[in-house]
Amino acid sequence: MMGIEPLHMDRRTIPKTRRRMNGVIPAVLAAILLSILACSDPPPPPDRPAPAGPESFTFLDVGRNSRFSDALRKELAQKLGNDALERRGIIDLECNYNGFLAAHLPDLEALNRRLNHPPGERVEHDQNKLMYRYARQRNTPFDYVELVFDAQDGAALVFRIRFKADESGLVDALRDKHGLPQVVAWDIENGQSLIWRKEQDILVVSLVPNVYGGNDHHVYIYFTENLGRRADSEQTMRRQKAKEPPPDRKKAF
Repeated sequence: MMGIEPLHMDRRTIPKTRRRMNGVIPAVLAAILLSILACSDPPPPPDRPAPAGPESFTFLDVGRNSRFSDALRKELAQKLGNDALERRGIIDLECNYNGFLAAHLPDLEALNRRLNHPPGERVEHDQNKLMYRYARQRNTPFDYVELVFDAQDGAALVFRIRFKADESGLVDALRDKHGLPQVVAWDIENGQSLIWRKEQDILVVSLVPNVYGGNDHHVYIYFTENLGRRADSEQTMRRQKAKEPPPDRKKAF
């Protein structure tokens, strides 16, 4: 597939004891999940620039102040397994169903419209999108992880994480950590979303009814300041392009 660059890890580098792990007990897994989706200010590794401000929500210590790099990609591969990298594609912020942002998160809807201008057209962006489909093989509870970074400055833009039953109590742990969320009942499918805000960024945990009578869980982290900066940059480029004189077709013959 064009634009997809897989990263392969040598299984010989995985400790044998880790291969033999069959699972993690719920109490320990709850602590791990809480640290993954934490609100913290960890010190930056030496190969990343110093944070410009306080962190908001993070996933595996990656947040609004992180920058995409080969070193970060390798670090994530150790935790989530092999990835696929997409360098160009759409950036659609919509979650749950069409119209959810407009109804419940209008600021994000406005950003989404700016990023996908003109409306009705497929707008592609230079980006670094990391996708993980085999994270469970690394003893994590995640079925799918998608991390989107700006191709211009490497800033984190939007993260998406999916897992099935919340056997480890992640939702309760997030309530304990971040306080009571805004609760939004869906207009369709009897779903429900929990929304937290921190440093202008937004964390959404959606409980999605499945065919077995339970709930799947979809997590979204929106780094709104970084998204706004990307939208501003693209708007500036469109204006500059509009001012450029049309090509002189007479000189072509």
